Amino acid sequence: MNLTLRIWRQSGPDAPGAMTEYHVSGISPDMSFLEMLDTLNEELILRGDQPVAFDHDCREGICGACGMVINGQAHGPERTTTCQLHMRHFADGDTIDVEPWRAGAFPVVRDLVVDRSAFDRIIGSGGYITAPTGSAPEAHATPVPKDAADLAFEHAECIGCGACVAACPNGSAMLFTAAKVVHLNVLPQGAPERAGRARAMVEAMDAEGFGGCTNTGECATACPKGIPLTGISVLNREYLRGLR
Repeated sequence: MNLTLRIWRQSGPDAPGAMTEYHVSGISPDMSFLEMLDTLNEELILRGDQPVAFDHDCREGICGACGMVINGQAHGPERTTTCQLHMRHFADGDTIDVEPWRAGAFPVVRDLVVDRSAFDRIIGSGGYITAPTGSAPEAHATPVPKDAADLAFEHAECIGCGACVAACPNGSAMLFTAAKVVHLNVLPQGAPERAGRARAMVEAMDAEGFGGCTNTGECATACPKGIPLTGISVLNREYLRGLR
């Protein structure tokens, strides 16, 4: 496959950025999108140019590190992480636009790398449970209803990639925050902090500069782990519960 890439290049947070065009050839349809970028970077290094900076780690769709907007879609045309997007989803001769997450709360560090530490601060404000130190408790010591366990597992799948924020026209982090709140609040283990968890995490989210939710649903559509939009409704209820 021969492809034309238009990639956002920005040398630093305060430097101006622009789309830069590159041509790559000999790309296998079985390559992942990140492997294709590796091929481009090898060519750039051989030419003495700066390689394109992008986030990646496990490359197995688990860690959530990889994240970029491909042809206007978070993670690209398939509902998966960028590392699991394969080049067979594109055609020979295609022009592909590659940009970083576009959100005020995710400032660009360099090229396609953005600072997503705002997510860490939201989690730090309430995404934990009170647990005594020592040996692990007996697995069956705390009964958990089946429906609560299923709901918790569904929301615990969030990998914090930020696709929900990048896809949202408002740059909202409501789906991410909902996933972190719901999977703890529905379990007995999360009960000690339940009253203040949603309030603290929503306030932290607002303080980071994320936009408000208007229920457009793009966040759930882009989420590679299928976190349901209904989680935001649960978050809203938990938030109101915490205000009482």
